[in-house]
Amino acid sequence: MKRISFQENWFCGYADSSERKSVAIPHDAMLEEERVYTSYGHHHGFFKGCDYVYEKNFTLSEEEREKKLVLEFEGVYHRAEVFLNGIRLPSSPNGYIGFYADITNKVRQQNRIFVRVKGSDLPNSRWYTGVGIYRPVWLWVGEKEKHISVTGIRVQTLSLSPVTVRAEVPVAGNGEVICSIRDGEKQVLSQTTRVTDGRATFLFTVENAKLWDEEHPFLYDVVFSFGADEVRIPFGIRMIAYDKEKGFLINGERRILRGCCIHADNGVLGAKEYDEVALRKIKLLKEAGYNAVRSSHHPCSKAILSACDKIGMYVLDEYADMWYIHKNKYDYASFVEQNYREDIAALVEKDFNHACVVMYSSGNEVSETSQKKGIAFAKTLTETFHTLDDTRAVTCGVNIFFNFLSSIGMGFYSDKKAEEENKPAAPQKTKKKKAVGSEFFNNLAGFFGSDTMKIFAWFPFCDWATRKAFTNMDVAGYNYGITRYRKDLKKYSDRWILGSETFITDAQAFYKIAQKNPRIVGDFAWSGMDYIGEVGLGSLDYADYAKDFDKTERWLTAGCGCLDITGASQGHTAYTQVVYGKRDIAIAVQPADHSGEGHMTSAWRKIHAFESWSWRG
Repeated sequence: MKRISFQENWFCGYADSSERKSVAIPHDAMLEEERVYTSYGHHHGFFKGCDYVYEKNFTLSEEEREKKLVLEFEGVYHRAEVFLNGIRLPSSPNGYIGFYADITNKVRQQNRIFVRVKGSDLPNSRWYTGVGIYRPVWLWVGEKEKHISVTGIRVQTLSLSPVTVRAEVPVAGNGEVICSIRDGEKQVLSQTTRVTDGRATFLFTVENAKLWDEEHPFLYDVVFSFGADEVRIPFGIRMIAYDKEKGFLINGERRILRGCCIHADNGVLGAKEYDEVALRKIKLLKEAGYNAVRSSHHPCSKAILSACDKIGMYVLDEYADMWYIHKNKYDYASFVEQNYREDIAALVEKDFNHACVVMYSSGNEVSETSQKKGIAFAKTLTETFHTLDDTRAVTCGVNIFFNFLSSIGMGFYSDKKAEEENKPAAPQKTKKKKAVGSEFFNNLAGFFGSDTMKIFAWFPFCDWATRKAFTNMDVAGYNYGITRYRKDLKKYSDRWILGSETFITDAQAFYKIAQKNPRIVGDFAWSGMDYIGEVGLGSLDYADYAKDFDKTERWLTAGCGCLDITGASQGHTAYTQVVYGKRDIAIAVQPADHSGEGHMTSAWRKIHAFESWSWRG
């Protein structure tokens, strides 16, 4: 089917108002709101939350109305409700899961699309999400009786000796399906088969194949032709393997994931996602020394996947930040248990053909993994991924110290604490409301420093609170648990370990351990680029203005990241580049007007120095 942009001529307004203004999709309505102080506003940068509606009128000719028509929404945050001419269409309550709606035989000459999104239910996340139709929208058009299906195409490398590729395409109707592999415009191989309303499968042996990896991100095109339809899928030939003696292998060669975590926002653009912006972000992160990104803590966009394929960046794509225990009162924990099958199916559908995706994550810091129910659920999620895709391993980011506290009834996250967070804000000049959940932990780590949590993670009780859950995933994801690596590798001979979330300044220690221990898969530092929300998490300030640090609406970003909110390099960038061998040496200096002064430190940002000595004044 042919994909047509459906992103112009939209109108947006408040759900409780008839006024609308013209907008182009992608659109982030939250970014345009005022910022006001609330007790929970640090999560989302203190932007006001509202409910919105989007409307679009479009006309179809009689010929077009006889076509197969499918609408695709790549991402709507959140709890989207979609209507066509008053008829409700399929959608997703998950703000990061794309969805398709078949509108064949539901259209007329004059049509109206109506989308309602919820943004007033704050807090619904621990970071800035934006609100609205923030990823692209497409209309797929094809012949009703004979077309290539929009979903279900799979291209997979089966072996490297010889290089064997399997390509599968679902079709409606009878006839010949042609599948070819192309190197640019040059046809490498082609096959034809006849199908009768089903699925065509092709097997290719590719001689002198160019393989895909971080250093050589070569992409072929697999092209399917059926009747009037032609679909082109960029595809990299690569194989993943795990060898206890050699390590995590891409095409038979060990690769250590030198990764960073990224959120979904794009700085001054808010949540709006564009191909060019994603490509720039991934390029900058690779130049900083990273070869992998973790989409934290949400399924990443198609734009990010495309960029990582082109640049040569490995991806750990993550399902959710919570399972059945709320971290915020209105977050997705209300939906996970009933929707995880459909959600994971959509995630795998999006990721399967991308060479860059090397692993899935079922969750992040889900203290449910310390409970009997949660341990079983970890297995269920892992098996769900395996059923849909048996080519990639599954991990889950587990905060080892959190799990211990949860196991003794002192967890940072609970439905009760999520409710507590929603109590009215105290006046700004009076004593602040007690921090709960992740805010409490962030404050604790900021006060005592990163070593505190790593020391606690070392003790045996943290092992007791995680070992059962780790048996229910392929790779054990350690959040801030580097002190356990060596002892756990010896204790658990079958365990693969991933630093699923770590402090940036642990990069050197991690890399030394990983080079000597092949069952260390990699590391993902928090974070690759600064982001909106989690206000002040990494703020690192001097006394002359630290006194004003009050986490009110004057503050916007987390203040942590190898790169700043614009993508500019910082001292952490130079450090990372040296540690990972991108350069031999770097010199960074702190501001001259604060020479010799101490500053307020953060566990997530310890370096306040820059590769410049041209200071104002």
